Amino acid sequence: MAVTKERKAELVAQYGENEHDTGSAKVQVAILTERIKGLTEHMKSHKKDFHTRRGLLMLVGKRRRLLSYIKKNDIEEYRALIKSLGIRDNIQ
Repeated sequence: MAVTKERKAELVAQYGENEHDTGSAKVQVAILTERIKGLTEHMKSHKKDFHTRRGLLMLVGKRRRLLSYIKKNDIEEYRALIKSLGIRDNIQ
């Protein structure tokens, strides 16, 4: 369910400026997306796990805020990021 060190390093290498760039918004969105995918799979088999549901909704909200920040600053970067991650565009 959690993102492994190796997977996190791959995401940082793919979306970051360098291998130590874990704080940029693009990298944070990529890591959050990976965590959200894992929790979504967990929720499919554990429908009554409301604590995990709350955590999942908080992660989705955090990713949404980061995406709106990216969209506000650079719309082309935003479009490329959501296309590569497979996220629908519903940020106003």
